[in-house]
Amino acid sequence: MIKENITYVEQQIEKACEVSKRKKDEVTLIAVSKTKPVEMLQEAYDTGCRDFGENKVQELVDKYEVLPKDIRWHMIGHLQRNKVKYIVDKVFLIHSVDSLRLAEEISKEAGKKQATCRILIEVNIAGEISKFGTTKEQVFSLVREIAALPNIEIKGLMTIAPVCEKPEENRKYFEQLRKLSVDINKENIDNVSMDILSMGMTGDYTVAVTEGATMVRVGTGIFGERNYSMNV
Repeated sequence: MIKENITYVEQQIEKACEVSKRKKDEVTLIAVSKTKPVEMLQEAYDTGCRDFGENKVQELVDKYEVLPKDIRWHMIGHLQRNKVKYIVDKVFLIHSVDSLRLAEEISKEAGKKQATCRILIEVNIAGEISKFGTTKEQVFSLVREIAALPNIEIKGLMTIAPVCEKPEENRKYFEQLRKLSVDINKENIDNVSMDILSMGMTGDYTVAVTEGATMVRVGTGIFGERNYSMNV
C-alpha cells in the first residue's frame, strides 16, 4: 500500500507541476514518518523515497541509527534548544527555525561538530495562535540576524498552513509565502538563498505546488493515519 500511495502522490505532484508549467524535479517529496515504525520507512525507502521528515528529535535519532545512511533527514517539528546538539550533524535540513536564540544554539552546536547546518525560517503565515513560527513582519529582521551566524546556511522558508476542508482555502497563504521569499531574495543578503519553499501537506500539497512549493511534506497520504499512542 505504501508503494501505491507514493506513486499516487508523485503523480499528483506531476499534474500540479504541469498546471503551473514547472518541472517535476523541482519538487521534493518528504515522507513524514513521525510515529511510524522503521519497517514502514524501509518500505518507502525501497520504493525510492530518500527524504524523510520527523517531528521529534529522539525519534529522528533512533531511526537515523538503524536506517540506510543515504537518507536525507528533515527536522520539521518544533525544535527545543536543548535538543539541538543531538541532530545538527545528522539532518539534511531543519525546517522549523523561528527565533534567533534557536539559531544561535544551532550555530554553536554545529561549530562544535565542524558542521554547517542548513535551515529554513518557519513563518506563521496565517497568524494562528496555536502555531509556531515568526511573523510576516518580523521575518526580514530575523533573516538578517541569523544570516550573520557561523555554521548556518539559510536556504528558504517553511510554513504550516491552517487545517481546512478545501485545499483552495490555503492558496492565499502559499502565495503570500512565495511572495515573501521573492522579496527576501531581492535583498541579496549574504548567506541567504530562497531556493526552498517548504509548504503543503497531505490535504493541500497540490495547491502548494502550483504556488511554488519546492518541498511538500506528506505523511498520512503515504503511511496512513497515525496512532499517537505508539511508543516508537
